[in-house]
This record gives sequence, structure tokens and C-alpha cells, in this order.
Amino acid sequence: MDAAQRRLDSLKQLLAHARERLAIDLGFRLWDGSRVPADYPDGALAVALADEGVIAALIRRPKLDTLANLWAAGRIALVDGTIFDLVKQRPRVRTKDFLKTLDKPLTLRTAAKFLFVSRGGPWPLEAQPSERPSSGAPSENKQNIAYHYDVSNAFYALWLDREMVYTCGYCTDWDNDVDTIQRDKLEHICRKLRLKPGDRLLDVGCGWGALSCYAAQHYGVTAHGVTLSEQQVAWGQEKARRLGLEDRVKIELRDYSTVDGQYDKVAAIGIQEHIGIDNYPTYYDTVQRVLAPGGLFLHHAITRPAKRDDKTFRRKRPEFALLTKYIFPGGELDHIGNTVTMLERHGFEVHDVEQLREHYWRTCRLWHDRLLANEAAAVAEVGAVKTRMWIAYLAACAIAFERNTVGLYQTLASKRRRGPAGLPPTRADIYRDAATTASPNGGGRAVPSPVRSGVRPR
Repeated sequence: MDAAQRRLDSLKQLLAHARERLAIDLGFRLWDGSRVPADYPDGALAVALADEGVIAALIRRPKLDTLANLWAAGRIALVDGTIFDLVKQRPRVRTKDFLKTLDKPLTLRTAAKFLFVSRGGPWPLEAQPSERPSSGAPSENKQNIAYHYDVSNAFYALWLDREMVYTCGYCTDWDNDVDTIQRDKLEHICRKLRLKPGDRLLDVGCGWGALSCYAAQHYGVTAHGVTLSEQQVAWGQEKARRLGLEDRVKIELRDYSTVDGQYDKVAAIGIQEHIGIDNYPTYYDTVQRVLAPGGLFLHHAITRPAKRDDKTFRRKRPEFALLTKYIFPGGELDHIGNTVTMLERHGFEVHDVEQLREHYWRTCRLWHDRLLANEAAAVAEVGAVKTRMWIAYLAACAIAFERNTVGLYQTLASKRRRGPAGLPPTRADIYRDAATTASPNGGGRAVPSPVRSGVRPR
């Protein structure tokens, strides 16, 4: 028996032993076509290992970066199931109990056999620069935005809704499809901002222009959207022309911090995640500068739970650092307590804070499933590496929102002033019944009140 066969046999023993100790319903398919266990059936969830270099790499550098590279290269893959199916296979024993019963001599013998085996290749993510927060410079902001958003409009169209909305949807029913939840989200935002004909709306980080066009169409506003993605600008400008909105919708390639003029309403939907904590003063000062007296500001952003102090909060967990390195370079998340504090420090009065975590759980799951269903088309458009990374990223986000390790808050604020803020005494105008709904100019879409049936997102 040659050395390669001895390594393979030892690995099979170790995998079978670990699988038994963990009590998981998961199989393994190895590079020679064999399986662990040997009779593991087709159609059952399995992890496929493409070559022995996978084991060598994980032994020498057992880190998430290694796993991410192996996943992106397709050298580790899931067969007959998804990441969600894998997550369900939680061990039925605690980690410390598993380690106590693990056959350590077998583990060490197996590791020794692979220790000097070549790690093989490819390693498609190794050229990515080290993860670090954004400096806030417009040039760096543009580079970071281009990395994520200028992938391909056709790629995003495979799994986003018809209007190309790439932020948390709003579920008036947990079973609504992606087009419905995103249309309802746009309506929800317009209601919170209490848009009316003639309002000047600044759409900060406007994406593909969905909110700007919707608000102009249905609420009669003049909208100015800014983004640093060239492909988003091209899409948004074409959409405005197609809808005959060129005179009321302007989509511009511009850093948010350089915007001037005065606006009655400002919407910042999913931009703060890209700004960086150290640059928050610039962000809030910019909105304060351009928001007209009596105007409203809707801040919509992903958050993390607060920690015992700021230093601990800013220490990134390995999985979050992985996300910001390979998916959202320069990205950082706030906690809702700091969001409210920063708004007040920069001269705003906070009127409403709404948690939409479970809505984002549902949104990310829908995005993941749509991308997975269109995987072949995605690979043809952007390549296998990008496709596999985005599938994993969307699954990870859905899991994080489901587990409540991240949240999503919409916060409504206005410039602080003496006397009445000028808002209605209740929120009834936001959540009014669909049967009596109409936008201020008669064009708004009816949206029912959120259901309270107790049905959980799936």
C-alpha cells in the first residue's frame, strides 16, 4: 500500500470516528470516489473534498480564511443540500464532551500523515488585501463600493427583485415573495418620511435607483440619488429615462459627503455599513447640513448588539472580519444605542426606532434561494468563485439575522427645534389599513398592516 492510500484510509477512520462521536447525519465524499460511511446514500447531505491538499491546508492553517478559499475554489462543496441544511446538523454532544471522547492517537496519526502534503490549489482569495476599516476618503469609498456593487448588473438581476432593491424588505406577511416585500418596503419608507408632492428627496446610497423612482412616481417628489457604483448609476439613469422621470429623478455618481443644496427629506437606506465608525461624524454632519428645517431623515442600517465598552464592540469576531474582507471591504456596523446617541449629538430629534431583524432574515433567505436556483447563470456571468462566495455570504447573513447576532433598524429623525415637530400624534398614517390607503397625490400603493398571527419566517 502506497503512502497516499495510507493517508486516505487513516482519514476515513478519523471521519467515521468523529461522525459517530458527534452523532450527526452527515456524510463525506472523498477525492477517490469513496464515501464515509461507505454505504452513505445518494440524495443525503454530504461534504465533498476534492483533493488531499484540502486536508493538508486545514491541518497546517485551521482558520476561516483557509476554509473560505477552499469553498470559493470548489475544493470543499456541499452535495445534495445547502448551507442551511448543514447548519441544522448541529452536533448532539457538547464540544468539550466530544473532545474528551475523541481518539487522540488516531487524530494525531492522521494529521501527521497529511502535514507535509502539498496544499494544492487554486487559492482564489489570497490576493485580497488585509481587512481594515475605511479611512472615509472618497477615493477609497469608491474603490470599496466598486468591489461589491460593480460586479455585474445582470448578476444582481438574477436574484434581486424586479426593481433591484438590495436592502431589507418589509414583510406584511412572512410568506410574501421578494417583489412584494421590496415594493412594500419602498412604500413603508415613503410613509415614514411622509412624502408629498413637491418634496425634494435626497436618496443617499441610492443603489439602482428604486426608491428615487418609486417616490417620484407615487408621491410626486423630486429625487436626487447618489451612489459610488458606476454600474448602479447607469442602471438607475436608464430606468428614470424609461419611466419618463428624467425631470424629477437625478441619479449621480458622487460621494455622499460632497452633496450640497437643501432637501425636505433624506433617506439613507443601507449606506452606513460602508462608512466606517470613525467617519460617522462626517455622515451625520452632512445630513444635518443638507436637511431643510422641518425636514425628516430616515436612517436604515444593519447593527450589532452593544458590548460592555467601545473597545470590545470594535473588536471583530473572525466570521465578521471574513465578511468585511471578502465581501464588504471597509465595512463596519454600529449598535442602535450609538445611532441614537450620534443623532442627538449632531442636532437631531429621534421620533421613531423600528427593528426589522426578522424581515432581513426572510429577505436574505429569499435572495440566497434565488441565487442558488440561478447558480449556472450566475457562474456564466461572474464566474464560479464570485458565485460561491455570494451564496455563502447570503446564507451567513440569513443565519446571523435568524440567530439575532445582527439586527436592522429604521430610525426616523428631524432637526431638533423648539416647539412642535410637525408630525401627526400617532403612527396610524404609516400603518393604516389597506382598504383606505392612498398616497398624498392619489398614486400610492395600498399596503396592509403587518400581520400579528404569530407565523414565523421560514
